[in-house]
Amino acid sequence: MGLHQRHAAQEMPLLLPFTLGPAMAPRPPFIARLLLMLPLLYQPLTLTAGAHRFSAPNTTLNRLALAPGRGALYVGAVNHLFQLSPDLQLESVAITGPVFDSPDCVPFRDPAECPQARLTDNANQLLLVSGRAQELVACGQVRQGVCEKRRLDDVAQVLYQAEDPGDGQFVAANTPGVATVGLVVPGPGRDLLLVARGLAGKLSGGVPPLTVRQLAGPQPFSSEGLGRLVVGDLSDYNNSYVGAFADTRSAYFVFRRRGARTQAEYCSYVARVCLGDANLYSYVEVPLTCRGQGLIQAAFLAPGTLLGAFAAGPKGPQAALCAFPLAQLDGSMERARRLCYTAGGRGPSGAEEATVEYGVTSRCVTLPPDSPESYPCGDEHTPSPIAGRQPLEAGPLLQLPHSISAIAALQADGHTIAFLGDAQGQLHKVFLNGTQGQVYHSQQVGPPGSAISPDLLVDSSGSHLYVLTSQQVDRVPVAACPQFPNCTSCLQARDPLCGWCVLQGRCTRKGQCRRAAQPNQWLWSYGDNCCLHVQSLLPAHHPRQEQGQVTLSVPWLPALAPDEYFHCAFGDYESLAHVEGPNVACVTPPQDQLPLNPPGTDHITLPLALMFEDVAVAATNFSFYDCGAVQALEVAAPCRACVGSLWRCHWCPQSSLCVYGEHCPEGERTIYSALEVDVQVRGPWACPQVKGLAGPLLVPVGWESRLALYVQNLQHFRGPPASYHCWLELPGELQKLPASLEETTGDTGLIYCRAQQFRPTMAQRELPVPIYVTRGEGQRLDNARTLHVTLYDCAVGHPDCSHCQAANGSLGCLWCSQGQPACRYGPLCPPGAVELLCPMPSIDTVEPLTGPPEGGLALTILGSNLGRDFADVQDAVSVAGRPCSPDPSFYRTSDRIVCVTSPAPNGTVGPIRVAIKSRPPGISTQHFTYQDPVLLSLSPQWGPQAGGTQLTIHGQHLQTGGNVSAFVGSQPCPVWEPVCPEAIVCRTMPQASPGEAVVRVVFGRAQRTLLASPFHYTANPQLLAAEPSVSFRGGGRLIRVRGTGLDVVRRPLLSVWLEAAAEVQAVGAHPWDPPPRRSCGAPAAAPQACIQLETGWLQCSTVCSVNSSSLLLCRSPAVPDGASPRRVFFSLDNVHVDFASASGGQDFLYQPNPRLAPLSREGPIRPYRLKPGNILDVEGEGLNLGISKEEVRVHIGDSECLVQTLTLTHLYCEPPPRAPHPTNGSSTLPQFVVQMGNVRLALGPVQYEEEPVLSAFPVEAQVGLGLGAAVLIAAVLLLTLMYRHKSKQALRDYQKVLVQLENLEIGVGDQCRKEFTDLMTEMTDLSSDLEASGIPFLDYCTYAERVFFPGRGSCPLQPALEGPGEEGRRAPVHQGLMQLSNLLNSKLFLLTLIHTLEEQPSFSQRDRCHVASLLSLALHGKLEYLTDIMRTLLGNLAAHYVHRNPKLMLRRTETMVEKLLTNWVSICLYSFLREVAGEPLYMLLRAIQYQVDKGPVDAVTGKAKRTLNDSRLLREDVEFQPLTLMVLASPGAGGAAGSGAGQHVPARVLDTDTITQVKEKVLDQVYKGTPFSQRPSVHDLDLEWRSGVAGHLTLSDEDLTSVTQNQWKRLNTLQHYKVPDGATVGLIPQLHNGGAVSQSLAQSCPSGENIPMLEDGEEGGVRLWHLVKATEEPEGAKARRSSLKERERERARAKAIPEIYLTRLLSMKGTLQKFVDDTFQAILSVNRPVPIAVKYLFDFLDELAEKHGILDPETLHIWKTNSLLLRFWVNTLKNPQVIFDVRVSDNVDAILAVIAQTFMDSCTVSEHKVGRDSPVNKLLYAREIPRYKQMVERYYSDIRQSSPASYQEMNSTLAELSGNYTSAPHCLEALQELYSHIHRYYDQVISALEEDPMGQKMQLACRLQQIAALVENKEDP
Repeated sequence: MGLHQRHAAQEMPLLLPFTLGPAMAPRPPFIARLLLMLPLLYQPLTLTAGAHRFSAPNTTLNRLALAPGRGALYVGAVNHLFQLSPDLQLESVAITGPVFDSPDCVPFRDPAECPQARLTDNANQLLLVSGRAQELVACGQVRQGVCEKRRLDDVAQVLYQAEDPGDGQFVAANTPGVATVGLVVPGPGRDLLLVARGLAGKLSGGVPPLTVRQLAGPQPFSSEGLGRLVVGDLSDYNNSYVGAFADTRSAYFVFRRRGARTQAEYCSYVARVCLGDANLYSYVEVPLTCRGQGLIQAAFLAPGTLLGAFAAGPKGPQAALCAFPLAQLDGSMERARRLCYTAGGRGPSGAEEATVEYGVTSRCVTLPPDSPESYPCGDEHTPSPIAGRQPLEAGPLLQLPHSISAIAALQADGHTIAFLGDAQGQLHKVFLNGTQGQVYHSQQVGPPGSAISPDLLVDSSGSHLYVLTSQQVDRVPVAACPQFPNCTSCLQARDPLCGWCVLQGRCTRKGQCRRAAQPNQWLWSYGDNCCLHVQSLLPAHHPRQEQGQVTLSVPWLPALAPDEYFHCAFGDYESLAHVEGPNVACVTPPQDQLPLNPPGTDHITLPLALMFEDVAVAATNFSFYDCGAVQALEVAAPCRACVGSLWRCHWCPQSSLCVYGEHCPEGERTIYSALEVDVQVRGPWACPQVKGLAGPLLVPVGWESRLALYVQNLQHFRGPPASYHCWLELPGELQKLPASLEETTGDTGLIYCRAQQFRPTMAQRELPVPIYVTRGEGQRLDNARTLHVTLYDCAVGHPDCSHCQAANGSLGCLWCSQGQPACRYGPLCPPGAVELLCPMPSIDTVEPLTGPPEGGLALTILGSNLGRDFADVQDAVSVAGRPCSPDPSFYRTSDRIVCVTSPAPNGTVGPIRVAIKSRPPGISTQHFTYQDPVLLSLSPQWGPQAGGTQLTIHGQHLQTGGNVSAFVGSQPCPVWEPVCPEAIVCRTMPQASPGEAVVRVVFGRAQRTLLASPFHYTANPQLLAAEPSVSFRGGGRLIRVRGTGLDVVRRPLLSVWLEAAAEVQAVGAHPWDPPPRRSCGAPAAAPQACIQLETGWLQCSTVCSVNSSSLLLCRSPAVPDGASPRRVFFSLDNVHVDFASASGGQDFLYQPNPRLAPLSREGPIRPYRLKPGNILDVEGEGLNLGISKEEVRVHIGDSECLVQTLTLTHLYCEPPPRAPHPTNGSSTLPQFVVQMGNVRLALGPVQYEEEPVLSAFPVEAQVGLGLGAAVLIAAVLLLTLMYRHKSKQALRDYQKVLVQLENLEIGVGDQCRKEFTDLMTEMTDLSSDLEASGIPFLDYCTYAERVFFPGRGSCPLQPALEGPGEEGRRAPVHQGLMQLSNLLNSKLFLLTLIHTLEEQPSFSQRDRCHVASLLSLALHGKLEYLTDIMRTLLGNLAAHYVHRNPKLMLRRTETMVEKLLTNWVSICLYSFLREVAGEPLYMLLRAIQYQVDKGPVDAVTGKAKRTLNDSRLLREDVEFQPLTLMVLASPGAGGAAGSGAGQHVPARVLDTDTITQVKEKVLDQVYKGTPFSQRPSVHDLDLEWRSGVAGHLTLSDEDLTSVTQNQWKRLNTLQHYKVPDGATVGLIPQLHNGGAVSQSLAQSCPSGENIPMLEDGEEGGVRLWHLVKATEEPEGAKARRSSLKERERERARAKAIPEIYLTRLLSMKGTLQKFVDDTFQAILSVNRPVPIAVKYLFDFLDELAEKHGILDPETLHIWKTNSLLLRFWVNTLKNPQVIFDVRVSDNVDAILAVIAQTFMDSCTVSEHKVGRDSPVNKLLYAREIPRYKQMVERYYSDIRQSSPASYQEMNSTLAELSGNYTSAPHCLEALQELYSHIHRYYDQVISALEEDPMGQKMQLACRLQQIAALVENKEDP
C-alpha cells in the first residue's frame, strides 16, 4: 500500500460517522478515491478450475443475494457490501460502517442526542433484489435496522437513504443474532416488501413481527397504510423466523414460536399470505411436525414441496430432513381458514381446530359456506390472523449427524436434488427418491466448524451453487460429471444428475447427451443397465502368423443410424466391425502389423476396443501367440512346453518344430495340443521323453560307470534308426557320451550311455550333475522331470578314519592306507591296503583347563578319530583320572566331545584320556586342574539402584571354567570379557529399591558367594544445578554440576546427541560397538570421543571427574562442524539426566567457535612489536559467547599473559614485563596462543622492543642553522612529540583504567558471590511471596495520571469549587464542555489550537506539557484519532528540524507533540510493563532496597554504606551488628499495648538504625504483601519494646535520654536503648505528636520518602546527627558556588576517591549485576513479540527519514532513542513509583539514577571512553556499556527486520486501549482546565480559526464562541 493509500485508510474510520450518519454530507474526494482502491484489497482466491472462492480479510460475511437476470451476486457483510460477478470476481464494494450508534437510541443527527453511542459495526441483516426497479435493498443492524437502496450495477451508489427515519421505517432487527427474513413481491404497478423479524432490543417492541412495506413512493420502507401482523405482546410468542419463500400465488414464512400465550413449549410453523394481499387479511399459519424430531432449523420451497430441516429428537442423529407436499400444506391451511370463516374454528367433533392468534380482538366467525371461495385472500370482515391447531406431520426422509443450517433444492431431468449445508461447513447433496433421501456426495466447503449460511443459492442456469459462510463465498458445481473419467466411476458416484453417454464416451448431464432418449445411449446410476463390456471373445486368442476373424459379444450395444458404424481397434490397427445383435465380428491384423513379442515371452497382448468414431464403447485385451517362441522358452522339454501351453500349438517330433494348426511336414507324425479333443496323440504325456534314471543314481568319482535311462514314446520318430548321445553338464565342461537304445517294449525302452570314469573338481562330497539325451544331430528328447546323476568322492568330507567308517554304507567308502592314507571308494583300494581298524584318538585342544572341585563343568575336547558315533565314546573319557560324562547333543563325529567333569579334590591335575575300544587310548598334552575359586572383595562397594556400575570382583582362581556368570542379589551382572585370574568385571543391573545385595559368582555348576562384603545399592544420584550452560563448539569448557550422591557414580559422562550430515558422520564417528575385549593387566582403553548410534545420530562424550559427593566437574564435549545438537545429558552409570533438568530448565547451548584476528596487521607470521607496559588488545568475534574471562588462558611463549577484560569483540591481557622464552626450540620468538577450552588459537609471534630514546638534536645541524630556524624547528618537534605522547598516554590510560577496574572487581569477586548468594535466597523467598500477593502494580488510571501529570501528587485534577448560587450554572457548563469535547474531534480545530497556543510567548514549556496531557486525557477514548494528530504534528516537527539540526529532534520535551508522544508511548506500553518488563524491574528495585538495608544509612545526611552513587556513599567506617526483632503483628495491625494475641514476625534490622528506620523496616516486613498506599504511615505508629510480662518501653528518635554534646544531639538507635538480638517489639498507634524527627511529614506526602534532615534538624542551635556529624555545606550554599569552582571540586573529589570506597561501589555493582542485566534484557529483547506500538512508531520514524532524505543512520538511531528509550524507559527506571505502589527511598533513588545513566550511555552512538578523570558513576559500568550498546543496536535491527505493523492491527490495539481509562469526571475536569488555557488566549485562537478558509467553512470559530457562552455565561457576540 502506498503512502497516499495508507493515509486514506487511516482517515477512513474518523470520517465514517459523518459520511454515513443521518446527515448525508457530501462525500469527500479522497473517500471516493479510497472506494476505487478498495477492490485491490479483496482479491478472490481461485482454487481450481470451475470452483471459485471469494473472501475479504478480517470481514464477516452475513447475507447473499442473486440478481436473476444479470447473474450478479451481492454479499452483505459487516461494514461492507460486495458486488461480485457470476464467477466471484469483485466488481464493486461499498463501505457501510462502522458508525456511531446505539441500539437504545433512535437514529440521530447530533451525537449529543445519544450519549451512549459508540462506534458500532454494521452487520447486514437483510439483502434483497428488486428486479422491477433494478435496485438492491440492504438493511443493516445500526440505526434501528433502517434500509437503503443501491444501484444493482454499482452497489457503491446509494439511491435512497432515509435522512430522518421514523418508527415506521425501522425494518431489520438491530441485534445481529436475531434473524430478519424478507421478500420482494410484485404488486399491481409496484413492488412490495414483506419483512418478518424476531424480537430485538427495547426499542423494537412496537415493530410487528410481519409487515408489508412499500419500496417506492415518498417514504420507502414505510409500512404506513399497509398490512402489519398486529401482536398483543410479541414477547409472549417470541417468533424466530427461519425463511421466507414465494411461489406464483402465495408467500410462505417458516418460523418457530411458543405454542400459545400460556404455553412455554416452542413449535414449528409455516404461515401463508396471498401475494396480492397488501393488508395481510389472508394470513394463515399451521404447525409443522417432523415425526420424532425437534424444531425446524432451515427450510426451502421446492416446486410442489416445502423442505424442512429439523433439530434432532432426544436420541439419535443431530438433524432430520422432512418434506411437506405443498398440496397438503395448502389443504391444511384452507381447512383452518374454512373452519375459522364458517364454523367458528370448530371441527366436526366440536374441538377447536382453528383460532385467531397473537392476542388480537378478532375471533373466528360463522360466515356463509361460500365465503372461503368468495374471499380467497380474505377481506376486512374476515377474521385474521388465523392459526390452525392441527399440525401437518411428515416422516423423516433422511437423518444426518450434524445440525442443518441451510437448504436449497433443484429439479432437473425429472429428479429433485436437495443441497444441505450443515453447521460444520459441509455441503451434502441428497437425491430425494420417493419417501427417502440418499446422500450421494458430501464435501467440506467452508472452514471446519463454520456454519453454512441459510442463503444457499442456485444460479439461474441450475449449474452452480453459491455457498456462503461467515468467511467466504464458494461457487460449487451442482453436478461434477466431467470429473469422472470412465463409465464405472460415473455410475459408482451415484449422482442422479450424471450418467454415462455411451457414444460420446464421457460422464454428462442427461441434457448434454445428444441421444439420451434412445435406449442404451445414456446409462444412469439408478437404472437397470450397466456399463458396456465385452462379455466373451471367440476365439480368445489367435496365432500371429495368420489373419482371422474375432467375434465379440457386447450386451446392450446401442443402435446406430444407417450411415454410422462401429470399428475394432487392435492397438493401433483398425478394422471395420460387423454387428449382428450383441455380436460384433472383426478381422485381426496381419503379422507385419503386430509388434514383436517382448523378450522372454511367447505372445503379445494388445488392447481390443470397440470404437464409435474416436470413442471406445467397450474394451478388453486380446493376445496373439507364436508357437515357435513357445519351444524356445523351455529347452529341457520343448515338446511338453509346446503341447502343454495356453495356445493351440502342436509338436512335430521328427523336425522338432512347434506349429499352429495342421502344419507338420508330410509323412511326419503330429503330437497335438492338450487343448484338442477327440484326438489320441495329444498333450505332454504323448511327447518322446526321458522318464528317469534306471541306474546307478550314485556314481563314484574315478570309477568307470555305465548309466542307463528310461525313455518313452520314441515310436513317433519315423524313418531309419538314429544315433543317441548322453550329455552330462559337469562343472566347467559339457561331456558327451555315445548311447544306444536297447530293450524296447511297446512305447518304453532303455538307453545305455557308454561306461566312463568321471573326475570333476569337487569342493563338496556329493555333486548332482544334470543329464539329458539327444537323438540324431542335436534333437533333444524331453526330460519328463529334472534329471541328474549324483557324483560322490569318498575323500571329500572324510578327513580321518573315523569319518570314513561313519560314512553311508551305500557309498562303499573304505579307509585306505596305500600311499597317503585317505578315504576311497572300495574297489579303488587294493585289498591289502584296506584298514578295518582306525588309529588311536588324537587330542588337539581342551577347553577350559581349569574347573571347580565340585565338577559339573562342560569340557570341550577337539581332535581327530574321536569315535565313529556317540556309542564309541560314551564311557571312554576321563579327566585327571576322574570319569567325564560325554553329552550326546554336543558330540560331533570324530572331532569333538563335550563331557561333564566329575568331582575331585582341590589341586587334582592330570591329562585328558580318550580310550575307544579295540584301540590304544588318546592322551592330551594339556593338563586339567581342579582348583577352588575364592571371592575376596568388591570394588566399588556401592552404586546407584539404577545400575550401570562397573563392578570389579577380586579373588583367586577366578579364571575357573569357561562359563563364568555373576549375580548381584537376584539380578544378573553381565560379565565383561576376559575373566582374569584375580578379577571379574561386570556391570550391575537396575534394582527395585536401595539396600544390600549379596554378590555371587557361578563357575559352571559351582557357586561362590561373597557374604563378607555385600554390594550396597544406594539411592540414585540427583542433579540439582549445572552451570555454565553454554560452550563453544570446540568444547572443553568446565561445567560444574552440583547434586547429591554423586560419589557413587563410577564413570560419569557428559554426552551430546548430534544430528549430522553424512560427511560429518564419515569423518568423526565410529560405529556403536560393544565394549572392546581387554587383556588382563592392560590399562583400560580411552573412550572414543564420538560414536555413531543405531539411529544414525552421533554421540559425543567426555568423562567427568567426581570432585565430591555433591560436585562433578565435566568438560563440554566438542561438537563437529555441520552437526546440530539435539540433546545434552549426563550419564551417571544407568541414570540419564537431561542438562535442562539439571540446570533448572536452562538448555545447554553451543555457540560458534570464537574467531581472533592475528596480532600483527601484516599477517599471522609477521611478529607483533610489543612495547613493555602496554596492554595487549586482541580483536575478534564472539569471544565471550561461550566462556568467561577467568577460563581463558593466554600464553606468550612459556609465560602467561593475564587476561584482564573479555568482551564480545575484544580481549585485553597484561603481558609479562620481560620477553618470555619460546616453547618451541626451533623458533626464536615466543608465540601468542589463546586457549579457550579446547579451542587453541595461535595468533603469531611477539617481539618485545625497548621504548625508543629520543636522540639529542645534532650539534652539526645547530651550527649550520640560524638561531631562529633552530628555535622554530625545536618548537614544532616539541609540540609533535607532546601530542603523540598525550595521545598514547590517553589510550594507555583508558586501557589501564579498564584493567584497574577489572582487578578491583576481581578483588571483590568473593565478596560479591557471597552477597549475591544471600541476595538470591532473599529474592527466591520474595518470588514465593509474590505468587500469593502479586507485584503491586498501580491500576491503569493512577498510572496514566502519574505519567501525564508528574509531580502533582495523587490528585492531579481538582474540580473547580462552586460558589454559592452556582448550582444552576452546572448544566450549561457541562453542556459547553461536552461541545468542546465534540469540537476537539475536528482535526483542523485541534491542530489550529495547538499551533496557536505554541506561538504565544507567555505559553511556557510547563504549560505546553500540561495542555498536552489534558488533551491526552480528553481524547483517551479516541486513541486512533489522537495517534493521527500525533503523526501529523511529528511530521511538522521533523520538517522544522530538518533545516536546522535533525539530531536535536525529540531531544527534550519542549513542544506539545513531544509530551503527546511521551503519553502515547506510556499508554501503549502499559500492558508490556505489566506482563514482561514489570517483574525484572520490580525484582531490581527490591534487590536494591535489600542491599541498602543490609548496611547502615545515615538518617540525617542520607548517606549509605551500600550504594552505587559515590555522592551518597558513607565513607566513614561505622561498626554495626545485624539484629532480628520479633514483631508482634496483631490482627488489628498494631493494636493497643497488651494485645498479645498476634503472630510473631521476624524483622531484620541493624543496631545502628534510628527508631524511624526500624519502624520502616518492620512495616516492610509486616506488610510485605500489601501495596504501600494501603499501609499505615510510619509517623502514625510508635515502636514499643516489650520485655517480660509488664515491661513496655516506647522507643523514639528523640527523647529525654538522647545524648547531646556541644550543640550536637545524636538520634536514638537500638544500640542506644541496648535492645538485644531476638527482642520482641510491637507497633502501637501514636498517642502524641512529639518524638519523631520527621513528624512534619504528614500523610499528604504519598511517596513515603525519607527526607534527609540536614537543615530541618537545626532547631534552637542544636544540630542533629546520626552516624557521622555533617561537615558539608548545605545544598543551597552549594548551588551558589561558581560553575568553575564546582567543576574543579568535583574533579578533585573524583580523583581523590580512595580505592577502598571504589571497592565498596564495585561490590554493590557486582551483587546487583544480574538484576540490572535482567531488566535491560527484558526492555531490549525481541525474543517475545515486540509491542506493536514500538514497531509502528519506529516504522513511522523510518518513513519520516525517508521522506526528508535523511540517510545518516546515526540520526535515525538518535530519533528512536529519544522517542522510546530515553523518553519512556529511562523515566520508568528512575521513577518506578509510576508503575508500582511502592516506597522509593532517597538511596534507592540515587542508585536507580546511576543505572538509568548507564542505560542512557548505552543508547548513545558516540564511543564511550573513560579516563582517570571520569566520574566514578561512569567508571562503574565502563566494561558493560559496550555490551549494552550492542543490545540496543540489535534491538533496533531486529525491529527493523520484523514484519511491518499493519494499520488494522494498530487500530485494533488502539481501540482496545481506548477503553482502559473510564474516569468520566476526570475527563470533564481535564476539559475544564483545557478551556481555561483556551480562555487565556481566546482572542488569538478565534483569530486563527477565522483566518483559516476551511475553518470558516466549518464555522469553527462560531462553535468555539458558543462554547464560551455556555461555559462563561456570556452572550453570543
